Amino acid sequence: MNAVTRVYAGRLAGMVVRSPDAEPIGRVRDVVVMMHGHEHDSRVLGLIVALPSKRRIFLPMLRVATIEPQEIVLASGQVSMRSYQPREGETTISQDIIGAKVHVDDPELENIHGKAVEVADVELTRTRSRDWVISKIAVSANKSTFGRRPTLYVTPWKYVHGLGETATSQEQETAKLRSQFEEMRPADVAPLFYNLSADQRRAVTSGMNDEQLADILQELSEERQAELIEELAIERAADVLEEMDPDDAADLLEELPDATADVLLELMDPEDSAPVRRLMSFQPDTVGALMTSDPLVMTPQRTVAEALAMARNPDLPTSLSSMVFVVRPPTATPTGTYLGCLHLQKLLREPPSELIGGLLDPDLPPLYADDMQETAARYFATYNLVCGPVLDDDGHLLGAVAVDDLLDHMLPEDWRETGIRPAQPATTTPAQEA
Repeated sequence: MNAVTRVYAGRLAGMVVRSPDAEPIGRVRDVVVMMHGHEHDSRVLGLIVALPSKRRIFLPMLRVATIEPQEIVLASGQVSMRSYQPREGETTISQDIIGAKVHVDDPELENIHGKAVEVADVELTRTRSRDWVISKIAVSANKSTFGRRPTLYVTPWKYVHGLGETATSQEQETAKLRSQFEEMRPADVAPLFYNLSADQRRAVTSGMNDEQLADILQELSEERQAELIEELAIERAADVLEEMDPDDAADLLEELPDATADVLLELMDPEDSAPVRRLMSFQPDTVGALMTSDPLVMTPQRTVAEALAMARNPDLPTSLSSMVFVVRPPTATPTGTYLGCLHLQKLLREPPSELIGGLLDPDLPPLYADDMQETAARYFATYNLVCGPVLDDDGHLLGAVAVDDLLDHMLPEDWRETGIRPAQPATTTPAQEA
């Protein structure tokens, strides 16, 4: 069945949301968007999902793998169970947009020019970058009467006016910055982000979703991460920490006063704080302090096709997607007994139906949590890898260390501010030098 790439928000209401294992989580109650002028896309931030307990949570749109005709399926990753709280700049489609009065200047719909029409529904489209944006609006020019439905008109979003377009110049500049940052890599946003004034940063971050802000923070030095996280309200700071990779969250918390770090850990969801607490228990210069607790982990009964499907997860860093670690249950770290690993290149050369348990590399040694950083550097250089398993003394997989995290800690502290020196064009040719 083909996944949906274009859908009306009204059809999403009440749709079942399922985990990657097909377990039902709840039902969609609304869609949260960030409204911009017509110069930039108005982007869908996420869904408001009602759990069976009636609590409403926020589900970031990037966590959605597919929207099927009857259900929504999530990509791998944990979902925060914290109750949804609206943030500044966010707009909900069902509550705020549908039913609102607007005017339309679509040249194809001259019969409703100059009339106040009512928003009936909002079309959402998935872009090549996996973002969902507002693409069209369905409007009605007359109210429904007994036995007669209203006449509906569908128009591109750029022709709709009257939805939150009275922003001040400062608000417009903030919206422009947010749109600019959304189209850039987090590593490129980070230096620009920190160079904003404190007031500008607060205005920009108030409208960012937690996942985007976490991605940007992870590209800053720990010292600057700490400065920025302390500018946030304490509950928002905990939400952002939940979205960060556990190793980055642990490094950040180490930079904060102990009392502040303890409060943030207490506010975080226990499933998110547990791996962070484990990482904080290791000495700073050891492999245990560098590793992530969320590598690709599978049991030996899974197939090559299933392993490749997990490696395709676009939210997974490239280094971590290069290696699948095979263990006995449980697969959550710390896992059952570690059995071995498989490199992505080997998976690509094997039949899709082959069980991964019979393809393990028996000769690749692991790293251990108390190994020093220099040991990890020699390990990667020796075996030509960008990711390696980290075990405890009892042979359980604790996580994986990636070469990018190792470099982050071995380079000078100010390397992010120094940046990458661009290549300089040659001023003379080899012939001229001769």
